[in-house]
Amino acid sequence: MSDLVFETRAFNQSELQNFQTVYLNDYPIVYILFNNKKNPTAYIGQTAHANKRLQSHLNDPERKIHEQTILIGHEKFNQSATYNIETNLINYFIADNRYKLQNVSQTTIKRTHNYFQKELYNDHIFKNIWEKLREHDIAQESIEDLQNKDIFKLSPFKELTDEQVEVKEQIIDFCKSKSKQSGQNVLIVEGDSGTGKSVLLSSLFNTLQDFTNESSSSLYKTNNYLLVNHSEMLKTYKNIAYSLPNLKKNQIEKPTTFINKMDKNNEKADITLVDEAHLLLTKEDSYNNFRYNNHLDEIIKRSHTTIVIFDPKQVLKIKSYWNERLLEEITNQYQADTLKLENQLRMNATPDIVNWINQFSEKKVESIPRENDSFDLRVFDSPESFKQAMYDKNNEYGLSRIVSTFDYEHKKDGATYYVDPNGINMPWNITDENKTWAEEAGTINEVGSIYTVQGFDLNYVGVILGPSISYNEVNDHLIVDPDQYQDKGAFQRRKDFSYEENERIKEEIILNSINVLMKRGIRGLCIYATDPKLRNRLLELKGNDIHE
Repeated sequence: MSDLVFETRAFNQSELQNFQTVYLNDYPIVYILFNNKKNPTAYIGQTAHANKRLQSHLNDPERKIHEQTILIGHEKFNQSATYNIETNLINYFIADNRYKLQNVSQTTIKRTHNYFQKELYNDHIFKNIWEKLREHDIAQESIEDLQNKDIFKLSPFKELTDEQVEVKEQIIDFCKSKSKQSGQNVLIVEGDSGTGKSVLLSSLFNTLQDFTNESSSSLYKTNNYLLVNHSEMLKTYKNIAYSLPNLKKNQIEKPTTFINKMDKNNEKADITLVDEAHLLLTKEDSYNNFRYNNHLDEIIKRSHTTIVIFDPKQVLKIKSYWNERLLEEITNQYQADTLKLENQLRMNATPDIVNWINQFSEKKVESIPRENDSFDLRVFDSPESFKQAMYDKNNEYGLSRIVSTFDYEHKKDGATYYVDPNGINMPWNITDENKTWAEEAGTINEVGSIYTVQGFDLNYVGVILGPSISYNEVNDHLIVDPDQYQDKGAFQRRKDFSYEENERIKEEIILNSINVLMKRGIRGLCIYATDPKLRNRLLELKGNDIHE
């Protein structure tokens, strides 16, 4: 837009003494301070008093390390707009992962709001600013590519919904009120797939870590941790930590590592946040160096305050089996309170479509709702049409991936294993410990498992229902056959459960995996069932929307 003012200046007294442009002098502006040293650093801000604000930065030892500044103005800027653009720039800089930011969160929670022409600033002016930053070699990747990164989606600076803000405020109040009390304190946050649990936790942890540096806060100098028993999620959280000043990678751990670290150093954490707590172990696992009976119990013992993010419908292994009763057995002794997230935030689907997935995950085969303009639900009658549709969606929107129930052999021995060799005939995912699987362009030619996509967003998800899922024509229900499920590690029997309990949990795990896989897509869900009876029934229920 021709009205955008974009000036680069040296960050020194003489260069910043006065501004000639009216849109920098008399209007709110956005600015970026940065240096390109060995470890590049940046600070992003907005102000209605440019001269005064920049002069104060010149007198601040933390800011004086910067060498240049970019001043951004516009005739349409108001302070609501510049605050919004500042937040967007922070989110995109985190995802671009080039600069270590000096920005900290506002520990006094500020609710975002709509304002006049907000779409203009988000969709037009911001895009123009970002392209200017790319032209000046400050930013690297495109907006579209960055929006598909999980580091962007889980940025601690992402705008939260009113529901998320309310829960975050309650958690912070809980942590502050318990900071001077003795004993263990526990708070549970429950929510279904896609209700924004992880982005809430990311924002919460960043704010708590900022409080640790505020001498006036009751959380000053607290020793806090974020735990997640999920390798892919751990990568994302650690990548976010690279870009922000108060997040340290050594305070983002897997649960067993945390427990062993606390024991070795004879320490206790002040506040421990546990993401994806439904993945915590509920029995000893010596193979992974866990020699106790329950992850959560041991974490609570080593923490003053524990915040637990939990969804019982995402349990995927018998050794990590949780239900409401098992959770209550542990939390009741600490008189834990429970908060809930109810709103579906990932999927742009109607409540009817979300409910259809919920019912399907309980073995009920009901009429398939028609898709709307914002969410595409499609059923396919051949592997070829299914694969081609996913290739097309990936070309159109990016970040569209094929996933499958764990019904085909998959080992970590370096060999290539194929999903549905006589139909889909695509290799299982090949993971890289330093990269998120779905974000690698070549993985459109692979099939992801539940372990590579749990907790992550895709634009389109293509779900292969393997031979463990078939159809009973008599009662119009799904048939679940655990003998077809190839994730044998998930089904290791527990001696503290009866034979009947072990068998029941196997079926529950398979249905949970379907629920998780089908709720990965923001824009759409494509389904291909390998069982002919189930495939025909789904095609029949889809009616005129059949895709061949």
